[in-house]
Amino acid sequence: MRVLGVDPGLTRCGLGVVDGVPGRPPALVAAGVARTDAGDDIAARLLALEAEISRWLAEHRPDAVAVERVFSQHNVRAVMGTAQAGAVAIVCAARRGLPVALHTPSEVKAAVTGSGRADKAQVTIMVMRLLRMDSPPRPADTADALALAICHLWRGSMHQRLAAAHARQGGPR
Repeated sequence: MRVLGVDPGLTRCGLGVVDGVPGRPPALVAAGVARTDAGDDIAARLLALEAEISRWLAEHRPDAVAVERVFSQHNVRAVMGTAQAGAVAIVCAARRGLPVALHTPSEVKAAVTGSGRADKAQVTIMVMRLLRMDSPPRPADTADALALAICHLWRGSMHQRLAAAHARQGGPR
């Protein structure tokens, strides 16, 4: 399975593509960041993100997209920009008929490090180890996107199997 992880942000949107299956080490396909200028109009920034995410989807052809779930912060402006960038990624995936999963930061940290309270440095170190990278992915948004993709590889397939089992039994999803 190939997953595009998206760490949404208006100024820096982390992107990471990983191949893998549960129980086996994941493999790095690509990592990078989409950038927009904070001084640009919001519409232009969102269009630029849409173009870059669409390019990544076309180039890397993932089977699924994992986006960081926006959580409440004290800075409402930052939350709004993050939510808008995340929505762009979701729409790009939906246009291609790709399944989208939202994962919380603590869920991603727990999947990658074993602790939902891990800091960014611990997540980066584990991403490097899991993907056998010699140096840390930069900027940090890239490491977060890769961690999202790994989380989805390991947890997303389990959630899909549970949902399918419930559907076969006629239960709630």
